[in-house]
Amino acid sequence: MVGKTKNRTTSLYTFSTKTRYPTPYMHVLLILAGQSTRFWPLSEKSFFPVAGTTLLETQIARLQKAGLKDIILVTGAHNKSEAKKRFPKLKQVEQQDLSLGMQGALVSGLPHIKTGPVLVVSANDIIESDAYMELKKRAKGMKSGGLLLARKVKHYFSGGYLTVKKGKIISIIEKPKPGTEPSDLINLVAHVHAEPAVLLEALKKEKKGKDDGYERALGGLLKDHAYKAVPYTGHWQAVKYPWHLLDLLPKLLPKNAKPQIHKTSKIHKTAVVEGSVIICPNVRVLPHASIIGPCFIGEGSIIGNNSMVRESSIGPNCVIGYSTEVTRSILSSDVWTHSSYLGDSVIGNDVSFGAGFVTGNLRLDEGEIISTVKGESIPTGRTKLGSVIGSGCRIGVQSITGPGVKIGAGCFVNGASFVVADVPEGSYITMKNGEITIRSNRESTNKDRNSFRKGL
Repeated sequence: MVGKTKNRTTSLYTFSTKTRYPTPYMHVLLILAGQSTRFWPLSEKSFFPVAGTTLLETQIARLQKAGLKDIILVTGAHNKSEAKKRFPKLKQVEQQDLSLGMQGALVSGLPHIKTGPVLVVSANDIIESDAYMELKKRAKGMKSGGLLLARKVKHYFSGGYLTVKKGKIISIIEKPKPGTEPSDLINLVAHVHAEPAVLLEALKKEKKGKDDGYERALGGLLKDHAYKAVPYTGHWQAVKYPWHLLDLLPKLLPKNAKPQIHKTSKIHKTAVVEGSVIICPNVRVLPHASIIGPCFIGEGSIIGNNSMVRESSIGPNCVIGYSTEVTRSILSSDVWTHSSYLGDSVIGNDVSFGAGFVTGNLRLDEGEIISTVKGESIPTGRTKLGSVIGSGCRIGVQSITGPGVKIGAGCFVNGASFVVADVPEGSYITMKNGEITIRSNRESTNKDRNSFRKGL
Protein backbone atom coordinates (compact mmCIF):
# COMPACT_ATOMS: atom_id res chain seq x y z
CA MET A 1 0.00 0.00 0.00
CA VAL A 2 1.35 3.39 -0.91
CA GLY A 3 -0.43 5.53 1.62
CA LYS A 4 -3.45 5.82 3.86
CA THR A 5 -6.67 6.73 2.15
CA LYS A 6 -10.08 7.07 3.74
CA ASN A 7 -12.28 3.95 3.40
CA ARG A 8 -9.45 1.93 1.86
CA THR A 9 -8.40 -1.57 2.88
CA THR A 10 -5.04 -3.18 2.28
CA SER A 11 -6.47 -4.76 -0.87
CA LEU A 12 -6.64 -1.26 -2.44
CA TYR A 13 -10.39 -1.55 -2.91
CA THR A 14 -12.62 1.35 -1.87
CA PHE A 15 -15.72 0.28 0.01
CA SER A 16 -18.87 2.25 0.64
CA THR A 17 -19.47 3.28 4.23
CA LYS A 18 -22.90 2.01 5.16
CA THR A 19 -24.39 1.26 8.55
CA ARG A 20 -23.35 -2.16 9.81
CA TYR A 21 -26.13 -4.43 10.91
CA PRO A 22 -26.21 -5.96 14.40
CA THR A 23 -25.48 -9.55 13.43
CA PRO A 24 -25.24 -13.04 14.92
CA TYR A 25 -22.10 -15.11 14.99
CA MET A 26 -21.55 -16.99 11.75
CA HIS A 27 -18.95 -19.38 10.36
CA VAL A 28 -17.63 -19.08 6.79
CA LEU A 29 -16.39 -21.76 4.43
CA LEU A 30 -14.49 -20.00 1.65
CA ILE A 31 -13.98 -22.48 -1.18
CA LEU A 32 -10.92 -22.09 -3.41
CA ALA A 33 -9.95 -25.68 -4.10
CA GLY A 34 -10.83 -25.60 -7.82
CA GLN A 35 -7.98 -26.17 -10.26
CA SER A 36 -8.83 -23.18 -12.49
CA THR A 37 -8.91 -25.26 -15.69
CA ARG A 38 -11.22 -22.74 -17.41
CA PHE A 39 -8.69 -20.01 -16.56
CA TRP A 40 -6.13 -21.42 -19.02
CA PRO A 41 -3.54 -20.35 -20.11
CA LEU A 42 -3.19 -18.63 -16.74
CA SER A 43 -3.05 -20.65 -13.54
CA GLU A 44 -4.54 -20.35 -10.06
CA LYS A 45 -7.00 -17.53 -10.47
CA SER A 46 -7.32 -16.98 -6.69
CA PHE A 47 -3.78 -15.56 -6.57
CA PHE A 48 -3.50 -13.74 -9.91
CA PRO A 49 -2.47 -10.13 -9.14
CA VAL A 50 -4.88 -7.36 -10.11
CA ALA A 51 -4.45 -3.76 -8.92
CA GLY A 52 -2.24 -4.76 -6.02
CA THR A 53 -4.55 -7.46 -4.72
CA THR A 54 -5.93 -10.91 -5.63
CA LEU A 55 -9.36 -12.53 -5.75
CA LEU A 56 -8.71 -14.31 -2.45
CA GLU A 57 -7.52 -11.15 -0.68
CA THR A 58 -10.52 -9.24 -2.03
CA GLN A 59 -12.97 -11.86 -0.77
CA ILE A 60 -11.41 -12.07 2.68
CA ALA A 61 -11.29 -8.27 3.03
CA ARG A 62 -14.98 -8.00 2.20
CA LEU A 63 -15.99 -10.82 4.52
CA GLN A 64 -14.02 -9.28 7.36
CA LYS A 65 -15.52 -5.85 6.67
CA ALA A 66 -18.92 -7.48 7.15
CA GLY A 67 -17.78 -8.66 10.58
CA LEU A 68 -17.17 -12.27 9.53
CA LYS A 69 -13.98 -13.29 11.29
CA ASP A 70 -14.35 -17.08 11.60
CA ILE A 71 -13.22 -17.98 8.07
CA ILE A 72 -12.07 -21.46 7.05
CA LEU A 73 -10.26 -21.77 3.71
CA VAL A 74 -11.04 -24.96 1.79
CA THR A 75 -8.00 -25.49 -0.43
CA GLY A 76 -6.54 -28.18 -2.68
CA ALA A 77 -3.13 -29.81 -2.69
CA HIS A 78 -2.13 -27.45 -5.53
CA ASN A 79 -2.75 -24.19 -3.68
CA LYS A 80 -2.72 -24.91 0.05
CA SER A 81 0.89 -23.75 0.53
CA GLU A 82 0.27 -20.40 -1.16
CA ALA A 83 -2.94 -19.85 0.83
CA LYS A 84 -1.10 -20.62 4.07
CA LYS A 85 1.72 -18.27 3.14
CA ARG A 86 -0.67 -15.39 2.49
CA PHE A 87 -3.08 -16.03 5.39
CA PRO A 88 -1.18 -17.96 8.08
CA LYS A 89 -3.72 -17.10 10.79
CA LEU A 90 -6.75 -18.49 9.00
CA LYS A 91 -7.75 -22.11 9.51
CA GLN A 92 -7.33 -24.24 6.42
CA VAL A 93 -8.87 -27.55 5.34
CA GLU A 94 -7.66 -29.51 2.31
CA GLN A 95 -10.33 -30.90 -0.04
CA GLN A 96 -9.56 -34.57 -0.52
CA ASP A 97 -11.39 -35.26 -3.81
CA LEU A 98 -11.16 -32.34 -6.23
CA SER A 99 -13.27 -34.11 -8.85
CA LEU A 100 -16.37 -33.67 -6.66
CA GLY A 101 -16.41 -29.87 -6.89
CA MET A 102 -18.33 -28.10 -4.12
CA GLN A 103 -19.64 -31.40 -2.79
CA GLY A 104 -16.10 -32.54 -2.07
CA ALA A 105 -15.15 -29.15 -0.62
CA LEU A 106 -18.06 -29.14 1.83
CA VAL A 107 -17.67 -32.79 2.83
CA SER A 108 -14.09 -31.91 3.79
CA GLY A 109 -14.93 -28.56 5.43
CA LEU A 110 -18.26 -29.03 7.24
CA PRO A 111 -17.00 -31.51 9.90
CA HIS A 112 -14.91 -28.62 11.29
CA ILE A 113 -18.07 -26.61 12.03
CA LYS A 114 -20.12 -27.87 14.97
CA THR A 115 -22.90 -25.29 15.12
CA GLY A 116 -24.67 -23.08 12.60
CA PRO A 117 -25.24 -20.99 10.78
CA VAL A 118 -22.54 -21.45 8.14
CA LEU A 119 -22.00 -19.21 5.14
CA VAL A 120 -20.71 -21.02 2.03
CA VAL A 121 -18.83 -18.71 -0.34
CA SER A 122 -17.02 -19.34 -3.61
CA ALA A 123 -13.73 -17.51 -4.02
CA ASN A 124 -14.68 -16.90 -7.64
CA ASP A 125 -17.90 -14.91 -7.10
CA ILE A 126 -16.98 -11.35 -6.17
CA ILE A 127 -19.74 -9.40 -4.39
CA GLU A 128 -19.90 -6.43 -2.02
CA SER A 129 -19.58 -6.56 1.76
CA ASP A 130 -23.15 -5.26 2.02
CA ALA A 131 -24.42 -8.59 0.66
CA TYR A 132 -22.71 -10.50 3.46
CA MET A 133 -24.11 -8.03 6.00
CA GLU A 134 -27.62 -8.58 4.67
CA LEU A 135 -27.27 -12.37 4.82
CA LYS A 136 -26.09 -12.13 8.43
CA LYS A 137 -28.98 -9.86 9.33
CA ARG A 138 -31.57 -12.22 7.85
CA ALA A 139 -29.94 -15.29 9.39
CA LYS A 140 -30.54 -13.98 12.90
CA GLY A 141 -32.67 -16.45 14.82
CA MET A 142 -32.85 -18.91 11.92
CA LYS A 143 -33.11 -22.49 13.22
CA SER A 144 -33.46 -24.47 10.00
CA GLY A 145 -33.34 -24.06 6.25
CA GLY A 146 -31.25 -21.28 4.83
CA LEU A 147 -30.72 -18.33 2.52
CA LEU A 148 -29.44 -18.05 -1.04
CA LEU A 149 -28.23 -14.79 -2.54
CA ALA A 150 -30.20 -14.09 -5.74
CA ARG A 151 -29.78 -11.61 -8.55
CA LYS A 152 -32.08 -10.52 -11.37
CA VAL A 153 -30.55 -10.72 -14.83
CA LYS A 154 -31.63 -9.20 -18.12
CA HIS A 155 -29.62 -11.56 -20.31
CA TYR A 156 -29.00 -15.29 -20.30
CA PHE A 157 -26.45 -16.54 -17.77
CA SER A 158 -24.94 -20.02 -17.87
CA GLY A 159 -25.70 -20.93 -14.26
CA GLY A 160 -28.45 -21.86 -11.83
CA TYR A 161 -31.90 -20.23 -12.04
CA LEU A 162 -34.24 -20.04 -9.04
CA THR A 163 -37.94 -20.79 -8.95
CA VAL A 164 -39.43 -18.80 -6.06
CA LYS A 165 -42.97 -18.95 -4.66
CA LYS A 166 -44.07 -16.62 -1.85
CA GLY A 167 -40.45 -15.93 -0.98
CA LYS A 168 -39.55 -19.61 -0.69
CA ILE A 169 -37.19 -21.24 -3.17
CA ILE A 170 -38.93 -24.19 -4.82
CA SER A 171 -36.18 -25.37 -7.14
CA ILE A 172 -32.88 -24.56 -8.84
CA ILE A 173 -32.58 -25.28 -12.55
CA GLU A 174 -28.94 -25.58 -13.59
CA LYS A 175 -27.97 -24.12 -16.97
CA PRO A 176 -31.35 -24.22 -18.73
CA LYS A 177 -31.34 -23.70 -22.48
CA PRO A 178 -31.63 -20.04 -23.49
CA GLY A 179 -35.32 -19.14 -23.66
CA THR A 180 -36.38 -21.83 -21.16
CA GLU A 181 -35.28 -20.06 -17.97
CA PRO A 182 -37.85 -20.54 -15.16
CA SER A 183 -37.34 -16.97 -13.89
CA ASP A 184 -35.00 -13.99 -14.11
CA LEU A 185 -33.35 -14.85 -10.78
CA ILE A 186 -29.95 -16.52 -10.76
CA ASN A 187 -28.23 -18.21 -7.86
CA LEU A 188 -25.03 -16.60 -6.55
CA VAL A 189 -22.73 -18.76 -4.44
CA ALA A 190 -23.24 -17.02 -1.11
CA HIS A 191 -25.44 -19.49 0.79
CA VAL A 192 -26.39 -19.63 4.46
CA HIS A 193 -27.25 -23.01 5.97
CA ALA A 194 -28.72 -22.96 9.47
CA GLU A 195 -27.78 -26.58 10.19
CA PRO A 196 -24.34 -27.66 8.94
CA ALA A 197 -24.96 -31.27 10.05
CA VAL A 198 -28.11 -31.50 7.92
CA LEU A 199 -26.25 -30.20 4.88
CA LEU A 200 -23.37 -32.63 5.46
CA GLU A 201 -25.76 -35.57 5.71
CA ALA A 202 -27.47 -34.58 2.45
CA LEU A 203 -24.12 -34.28 0.69
CA LYS A 204 -22.97 -37.71 1.83
CA LYS A 205 -26.15 -39.30 0.45
CA GLU A 206 -25.48 -38.00 -3.06
CA LYS A 207 -23.72 -40.32 -5.48
CA LYS A 208 -20.15 -39.51 -6.41
CA GLY A 209 -18.82 -39.24 -9.94
CA LYS A 210 -20.12 -35.83 -10.98
CA ASP A 211 -19.23 -32.29 -9.95
CA ASP A 212 -22.85 -31.23 -9.30
CA GLY A 213 -23.30 -33.10 -6.03
CA TYR A 214 -23.83 -29.93 -4.02
CA GLU A 215 -26.52 -28.68 -6.39
CA ARG A 216 -28.34 -32.04 -6.21
CA ALA A 217 -28.11 -32.12 -2.41
CA LEU A 218 -29.39 -28.56 -2.22
CA GLY A 219 -32.29 -29.47 -4.50
CA GLY A 220 -33.28 -32.20 -2.07
CA LEU A 221 -33.05 -29.87 0.93
CA LEU A 222 -35.39 -27.39 -0.75
CA LYS A 223 -38.20 -29.96 -0.59
CA ASP A 224 -38.07 -30.40 3.18
CA HIS A 225 -36.60 -27.14 4.46
CA ALA A 226 -37.43 -23.48 3.95
CA TYR A 227 -34.78 -21.71 1.92
CA LYS A 228 -35.40 -18.09 1.02
CA ALA A 229 -33.97 -15.91 -1.73
CA VAL A 230 -32.17 -12.74 -0.64
CA PRO A 231 -32.20 -10.19 -3.49
CA TYR A 232 -28.91 -8.52 -4.36
CA THR A 233 -28.46 -5.57 -6.73
CA GLY A 234 -24.85 -4.56 -6.02
CA HIS A 235 -21.76 -5.30 -8.09
CA TRP A 236 -21.18 -8.94 -8.88
CA GLN A 237 -18.52 -10.56 -11.02
CA ALA A 238 -18.12 -14.28 -11.54
CA VAL A 239 -14.50 -15.03 -12.46
CA LYS A 240 -14.45 -18.22 -14.52
CA TYR A 241 -12.46 -17.24 -17.59
CA PRO A 242 -9.36 -15.00 -17.91
CA TRP A 243 -11.26 -12.14 -19.58
CA HIS A 244 -13.52 -11.85 -16.52
CA LEU A 245 -10.56 -10.17 -14.80
CA LEU A 246 -10.89 -7.33 -17.31
CA ASP A 247 -14.52 -6.85 -16.21
CA LEU A 248 -13.43 -6.86 -12.57
CA LEU A 249 -10.49 -4.46 -13.04
CA PRO A 250 -12.53 -1.20 -13.10
CA LYS A 251 -14.13 -2.17 -9.78
CA LEU A 252 -10.76 -2.77 -8.10
CA LEU A 253 -9.09 0.39 -9.34
CA PRO A 254 -9.85 3.50 -7.28
CA LYS A 255 -11.78 6.25 -9.04
CA ASN A 256 -12.01 10.03 -8.68
CA ALA A 257 -9.00 10.18 -6.37
CA LYS A 258 -5.79 12.15 -6.56
CA PRO A 259 -2.66 10.29 -7.69
CA GLN A 260 -0.89 8.38 -4.90
CA ILE A 261 2.82 8.38 -5.65
CA HIS A 262 5.22 6.69 -3.26
CA LYS A 263 8.07 8.92 -2.13
CA THR A 264 10.71 6.48 -3.44
CA SER A 265 9.36 6.60 -7.00
CA LYS A 266 10.82 8.95 -9.58
CA ILE A 267 8.57 10.76 -12.07
CA HIS A 268 10.30 12.79 -14.79
CA LYS A 269 9.12 16.39 -15.00
CA THR A 270 7.91 15.89 -18.59
CA ALA A 271 5.86 12.81 -17.74
CA VAL A 272 2.06 13.05 -17.32
CA VAL A 273 0.30 11.38 -14.41
CA GLU A 274 -3.40 12.12 -14.66
CA GLY A 275 -6.44 10.95 -12.74
CA SER A 276 -6.65 8.24 -10.11
CA VAL A 277 -3.24 6.56 -10.26
CA ILE A 278 -1.46 4.44 -7.64
CA ILE A 279 2.31 4.30 -8.08
CA CYS A 280 4.10 1.90 -5.72
CA PRO A 281 7.66 2.14 -4.33
CA ASN A 282 10.71 2.39 -6.58
CA VAL A 283 8.81 3.00 -9.81
CA ARG A 284 10.51 5.06 -12.54
CA VAL A 285 8.46 7.04 -15.05
CA LEU A 286 10.75 8.28 -17.82
CA PRO A 287 10.51 11.41 -20.01
CA HIS A 288 7.28 12.06 -21.94
CA ALA A 289 5.52 8.97 -20.60
CA SER A 290 1.79 9.20 -19.78
CA ILE A 291 -0.17 7.33 -17.11
CA ILE A 292 -3.90 8.01 -17.35
CA GLY A 293 -6.03 6.70 -14.50
CA PRO A 294 -7.49 4.75 -13.11
CA CYS A 295 -4.20 2.83 -13.06
CA PHE A 296 -2.03 0.75 -10.74
CA ILE A 297 1.75 0.61 -11.25
CA GLY A 298 3.48 -2.10 -9.21
CA GLU A 299 6.68 -1.84 -7.22
CA GLY A 300 9.92 -1.53 -9.15
CA SER A 301 8.32 -1.14 -12.57
CA ILE A 302 9.61 1.20 -15.27
CA ILE A 303 7.35 3.21 -17.57
CA GLY A 304 9.54 4.08 -20.54
CA ASN A 305 9.95 7.12 -22.77
CA ASN A 306 6.91 8.13 -24.84
CA SER A 307 4.87 5.19 -23.54
CA MET A 308 1.23 5.37 -22.44
CA VAL A 309 -0.55 3.32 -19.77
CA ARG A 310 -4.26 3.87 -19.22
CA GLU A 311 -6.98 2.11 -17.26
CA SER A 312 -4.61 -0.78 -16.57
CA SER A 313 -2.92 -2.76 -13.81
CA ILE A 314 0.85 -3.17 -14.15
CA GLY A 315 2.41 -5.66 -11.74
CA PRO A 316 5.80 -5.44 -10.02
CA ASN A 317 9.12 -5.30 -11.90
CA CYS A 318 7.58 -4.73 -15.32
CA VAL A 319 9.24 -2.69 -18.07
CA ILE A 320 6.83 -0.81 -20.31
CA GLY A 321 9.40 0.06 -22.93
CA TYR A 322 9.80 2.91 -25.35
CA SER A 323 6.67 3.98 -27.25
CA THR A 324 4.47 1.19 -25.87
CA GLU A 325 0.73 1.59 -25.27
CA VAL A 326 -1.00 -0.53 -22.63
CA THR A 327 -4.73 0.06 -22.36
CA ARG A 328 -7.44 -1.67 -20.27
CA SER A 329 -5.05 -4.56 -19.59
CA ILE A 330 -3.66 -6.56 -16.68
CA LEU A 331 0.01 -7.49 -16.52
CA SER A 332 1.31 -9.81 -13.82
CA SER A 333 5.00 -9.43 -12.89
CA ASP A 334 8.24 -9.12 -14.91
CA VAL A 335 6.51 -8.32 -18.19
CA TRP A 336 8.72 -6.50 -20.73
CA THR A 337 7.59 -4.62 -23.83
CA HIS A 338 9.21 -2.42 -26.50
CA SER A 339 7.28 -0.32 -29.01
CA SER A 340 4.28 -2.59 -28.46
CA TYR A 341 0.50 -2.33 -28.25
CA LEU A 342 -1.34 -4.32 -25.57
CA GLY A 343 -5.07 -3.71 -25.56
CA ASP A 344 -7.71 -5.47 -23.43
CA SER A 345 -5.24 -8.26 -22.61
CA VAL A 346 -4.23 -10.37 -19.61
CA ILE A 347 -0.55 -11.33 -19.39
CA GLY A 348 1.11 -13.80 -17.01
CA ASN A 349 4.46 -13.31 -15.33
CA ASP A 350 7.89 -13.36 -17.02
CA VAL A 351 6.64 -12.54 -20.52
CA SER A 352 8.70 -10.54 -23.03
CA PHE A 353 7.44 -8.82 -26.19
CA GLY A 354 9.79 -7.85 -29.00
CA ALA A 355 9.62 -4.48 -30.72
CA GLY A 356 6.55 -3.93 -32.84
CA PHE A 357 4.33 -6.56 -31.21
CA VAL A 358 0.61 -5.76 -31.59
CA THR A 359 -2.51 -7.34 -30.11
CA GLY A 360 -5.57 -7.27 -32.32
CA ASN A 361 -8.48 -6.63 -29.96
CA LEU A 362 -11.42 -5.81 -32.26
CA ARG A 363 -13.01 -7.88 -35.01
CA LEU A 364 -13.46 -6.26 -38.40
CA ASP A 365 -17.25 -6.56 -38.02
CA GLU A 366 -16.98 -5.29 -34.41
CA GLY A 367 -18.92 -8.36 -33.27
CA GLU A 368 -18.67 -10.34 -30.04
CA ILE A 369 -15.42 -12.27 -29.63
CA ILE A 370 -15.79 -16.02 -29.15
CA SER A 371 -13.23 -18.13 -27.26
CA THR A 372 -12.72 -21.90 -27.31
CA VAL A 373 -12.52 -23.48 -23.85
CA LYS A 374 -12.17 -27.25 -23.54
CA GLY A 375 -13.41 -27.65 -27.09
CA GLU A 376 -16.52 -25.53 -26.50
CA SER A 377 -17.20 -22.15 -28.10
CA ILE A 378 -17.76 -19.62 -25.31
CA PRO A 379 -19.17 -16.14 -25.96
CA THR A 380 -16.98 -13.71 -24.05
CA GLY A 381 -19.57 -10.93 -23.88
CA ARG A 382 -16.87 -8.57 -25.13
CA THR A 383 -16.40 -6.81 -28.45
CA LYS A 384 -12.88 -5.84 -27.42
CA LEU A 385 -10.55 -8.59 -26.25
CA GLY A 386 -6.85 -8.84 -26.99
CA SER A 387 -4.59 -11.71 -25.94
CA VAL A 388 -4.32 -13.93 -22.88
CA ILE A 389 -0.73 -15.12 -22.58
CA GLY A 390 0.62 -17.59 -20.03
CA SER A 391 3.80 -17.24 -18.02
CA GLY A 392 7.31 -17.66 -19.37
CA CYS A 393 6.54 -16.72 -22.99
CA ARG A 394 8.80 -14.89 -25.46
CA ILE A 395 7.10 -13.10 -28.35
CA GLY A 396 9.31 -12.07 -31.28
CA VAL A 397 9.57 -8.72 -33.06
CA GLN A 398 6.83 -7.58 -35.42
CA SER A 399 4.47 -10.36 -34.27
CA ILE A 400 0.69 -10.03 -34.10
CA THR A 401 -2.06 -11.89 -32.24
CA GLY A 402 -5.66 -11.89 -33.36
CA PRO A 403 -8.60 -10.91 -31.10
CA GLY A 404 -9.12 -13.29 -28.20
CA VAL A 405 -6.07 -15.49 -28.93
CA LYS A 406 -4.69 -17.48 -25.99
CA ILE A 407 -1.07 -18.61 -25.81
CA GLY A 408 -0.04 -21.28 -23.32
CA ALA A 409 2.76 -20.95 -20.81
CA GLY A 410 6.35 -21.47 -21.92
CA CYS A 411 5.80 -20.65 -25.60
CA PHE A 412 8.16 -18.95 -28.02
CA VAL A 413 6.69 -17.06 -30.98
CA ASN A 414 9.19 -16.37 -33.73
CA GLY A 415 9.41 -12.87 -35.20
CA ALA A 416 6.94 -11.72 -37.88
CA SER A 417 4.35 -14.34 -36.91
CA PHE A 418 0.61 -13.72 -37.11
CA VAL A 419 -1.10 -15.94 -34.51
CA VAL A 420 -4.86 -16.23 -35.06
CA ALA A 421 -5.68 -19.37 -33.04
CA ASP A 422 -4.94 -20.65 -29.54
CA VAL A 423 -1.49 -22.17 -28.98
CA PRO A 424 -0.80 -25.10 -26.60
CA GLU A 425 1.66 -24.53 -23.79
CA GLY A 426 5.30 -25.35 -24.42
CA SER A 427 5.09 -24.59 -28.16
CA TYR A 428 7.47 -22.95 -30.62
CA ILE A 429 5.62 -20.99 -33.31
CA THR A 430 7.07 -19.93 -36.65
CA MET A 431 5.50 -18.46 -39.77
CA LYS A 432 6.76 -18.94 -43.33
CA ASN A 433 5.02 -18.00 -46.55
CA GLY A 434 1.88 -17.16 -44.60
CA GLU A 435 1.64 -20.56 -42.87
CA ILE A 436 2.01 -21.13 -39.12
CA THR A 437 4.04 -24.08 -37.87
CA ILE A 438 3.79 -25.24 -34.26
CA ARG A 439 6.32 -27.63 -32.72
CA SER A 440 7.46 -28.47 -29.24
CA ASN A 441 9.57 -25.74 -27.65
CA ARG A 442 13.08 -26.95 -26.81
CA GLU A 443 14.20 -23.54 -25.55
CA SER A 444 13.91 -22.06 -22.06
CA THR A 445 13.54 -18.55 -20.70
CA ASN A 446 16.27 -16.65 -18.90
CA LYS A 447 14.45 -15.37 -15.83
CA ASP A 448 17.40 -13.33 -14.53
CA ARG A 449 17.04 -10.10 -16.52
CA ASN A 450 18.93 -7.84 -14.15
CA SER A 451 21.69 -7.24 -16.71
CA PHE A 452 19.06 -5.87 -19.12
CA ARG A 453 17.46 -3.71 -16.46
CA LYS A 454 20.77 -2.05 -15.55
CA GLY A 455 20.93 -0.55 -19.00
CA LEU A 456 17.56 1.19 -18.70
